Amino acid sequence: MSNQVTRRDVNTGIGAALLSPALAAAPAFAQGGEPIKIGFSMAQTGSLAGAGQQALLGTQIWEEETNAKGGLLGRPVKLIYYDDQTRPENVPAIYTKLLDVDKVDLVIGPYGTNMVAPAIPAVMQKGKVFIGLFALDANGEFHYPKYFSMLPSGSTPKESFSEGFFQIAAAQNPKPETVAIAAEDAEFSRNGADGGRNNIKKYGFKIVYDKTYPPSTTDFSPIIRAIQASNPDLVLICSYPNSSVGMLQSANELRLKPRMMGGGMVGLQYTAIKSKLKSKLNGIVNYETWVPSSKLMAPAADFFKKYQARAQGIDPLGYYLGGWGYAYLQVLADGITGSKSINDDKIADYLRTHEFNTIMASGIRFGRNGEWTKSGMLQVQYHGITEAANLETWRGMSYQTVLTPAEEKTGVRKELNIK
Repeated sequence: MSNQVTRRDVNTGIGAALLSPALAAAPAFAQGGEPIKIGFSMAQTGSLAGAGQQALLGTQIWEEETNAKGGLLGRPVKLIYYDDQTRPENVPAIYTKLLDVDKVDLVIGPYGTNMVAPAIPAVMQKGKVFIGLFALDANGEFHYPKYFSMLPSGSTPKESFSEGFFQIAAAQNPKPETVAIAAEDAEFSRNGADGGRNNIKKYGFKIVYDKTYPPSTTDFSPIIRAIQASNPDLVLICSYPNSSVGMLQSANELRLKPRMMGGGMVGLQYTAIKSKLKSKLNGIVNYETWVPSSKLMAPAADFFKKYQARAQGIDPLGYYLGGWGYAYLQVLADGITGSKSINDDKIADYLRTHEFNTIMASGIRFGRNGEWTKSGMLQVQYHGITEAANLETWRGMSYQTVLTPAEEKTGVRKELNIK
């Protein structure tokens, strides 16, 4: 990374600690003000690197802006982070090192359910505040009172990813009847499929196919053929990036044409994956957490201008996780300044009892298990995409329509087959 200051090996296979140079250009701070050190892991390699790299640049922009404004509590801030390589088994050791060796003052989460979940026990042992980034119900079993989720999934997180999908389906005339579920055998996708089953029951559909597949799967044609044999009206897919691509490529090759397909596919939000799939996305209805509509872009425009000017070799737009990497540190900063402390108990008390506004969402309140009290999940439909689609296509809204929730809706669903 071009703005790396120090690099040192950590336990074999974990990666290197990276300290941002933002302090070099920082203004004078209060006499004797030691940096507030904030530690985390973030996927820079492996299957989630496409999102983790976005998030990391978002955190670096936050750090630089914060120090330019005088830091927090009169002290500079310093980020210390490691590449977890998208390997859950690396995460506990990283957070143990951050807390025991690097002696960070505070920690924030890595990206993704599969990475956040194994970090929670290590953080719990030290009683630290922990803000997870895009982790689906990661605290559902731990019930750790100092955990807070930076994911707009609301008070029923497992259901939120697909609720809009089934709400849209239920409004069709005639109403669809049958559903196939295909889920990657991983923490996020299992949780998403669990929520999907609850939504299927709620909206009165019938499951005709319900299978998981290994994360190592590379040939998706047997799965698609099995789904075709069940002849479902709807296909809910809960997947991570590599299998999202594989599933849609196979669906296209084998001409799977349900009335609706998608719901919980991670990766379709990445610019690189959009560019790879192009017209294969047409008709897909899938979750989003943010889109560049005029309403949502207004508070985030300055950030994305900075992000896009610096996004060399990573997602050039940063819409999926760049802004959220900035936003979850905004929430932590509000907790620090609001409580006038870096004490974890005081920050946690403040986060539990106040409302937060960020560049990506406003009116955030945390409830049970640290989840948002109100969902902000979107369902969008892709349409009108040709093989000539390019970066300028993905920059705007011409190829996608927000269908739910009502307050963010930008149009109505188009009757398209998967082609």
